[in-house]
Amino acid sequence: MARQPGVLNPEPARGRVRETPLPENGAGPMMGAEPIGGVPMHMSISIKQFERRSPAFSLVFAVVSVTVIGLADYVTGYEMTFATFYLFPVAVAVWFAGRAAGAVISLLSVGVWIVGDYANGQHYASPLILIWNASLTLAFYLIVVGILDKLHRLQEELESRVRQRTVALTQEIQERARLEKELLDVSERGQRQIGHDLHDSLGQHLTATAFACQDLAEQLEHRAPQEAAAANHLVKMIEESINLSRTFARGLIPVEMGAEGLMDGFQELADNISRQFKIDCQFECHHPVLLPDPAASMHLYRIAQEAVTNAIKHGRAKKVVISLLADPEAIYLKITDDGAGLPAKPTAGGGLGLRIMAHRAVMIGAEFKIESLPGGGVRVACQLPLAGALIPEAHAKP
Repeated sequence: MARQPGVLNPEPARGRVRETPLPENGAGPMMGAEPIGGVPMHMSISIKQFERRSPAFSLVFAVVSVTVIGLADYVTGYEMTFATFYLFPVAVAVWFAGRAAGAVISLLSVGVWIVGDYANGQHYASPLILIWNASLTLAFYLIVVGILDKLHRLQEELESRVRQRTVALTQEIQERARLEKELLDVSERGQRQIGHDLHDSLGQHLTATAFACQDLAEQLEHRAPQEAAAANHLVKMIEESINLSRTFARGLIPVEMGAEGLMDGFQELADNISRQFKIDCQFECHHPVLLPDPAASMHLYRIAQEAVTNAIKHGRAKKVVISLLADPEAIYLKITDDGAGLPAKPTAGGGLGLRIMAHRAVMIGAEFKIESLPGGGVRVACQLPLAGALIPEAHAKP
């Protein structure tokens, strides 16, 4: 599979998320006035606090607000109108207590307004003027009540749809992750089965064939020396086939992935690569790294195997270094080569191996990155948080 340039770091639900700590004095992003969805943060917090209260609390708050505004209206006199300010308790009532509560607060606001003006000496030439002004103000308030009630219903419907779609999307993502994991498990079991067949069935058959040819060569050694030499050559070819089948089997069935099996697996991988492709493939692990999770060990092994294969096949690398180290926070796997590096432009239809490696990293909650090196070559890095790893204290990285 052709390697793609750039960095693959899929955002795992289970991958590491870097968090920015708040300052010690408590000031931070939450204390500012950054807008959220077009609404200032302090207003958003106040709205959330009201939503957590009962409708009765909102209704009482609206009544108190009408009283306060009415007192201010009375103090300033009837020359100054406070009709617009009564919209605040009306809006609070309709938004948090319902349309009926908004209508009640509208009537109360008009009544308080009229009483305040009368208390200040406001007199009308005809009662019809008072009725007309009160009716217009009440109609305006009721129109606002209807608009806010409609907006509130639309918002609730939108939030409900968003929640439903979020749940559906979450379920779809979980189902997709489950299917992808099952596909990888099926592929892993298939590879193991093929490896067992190569090692047991085909290997034993080739071994028996080699013994038969060896017997034939011994029988022909005195009667027909030329035919005996041909038989011996056939024995050597069969022995080479046995070694090749064992190499393939070891690639399909790595060593048992116990706590120490990961280091053994990488060492055997490096030895097999060096022997099979005639290149310098090294495994570096200065201190023991123990990973008791077999699934995580297997995914790390497959990531390294794919990275080494890409380095040889596409990068034409002559030297590959597999390094494994750990500290109290994570295990670090790096595969570095001296090949041609990543292509300048992605190959059409390529990058499947990279996507598989990145997906394997996500499956175990690790971070995956691939980059070209300044002097040539490629570095593949995988960082696994130490949730289930063991590091001997004497060899722990400071």
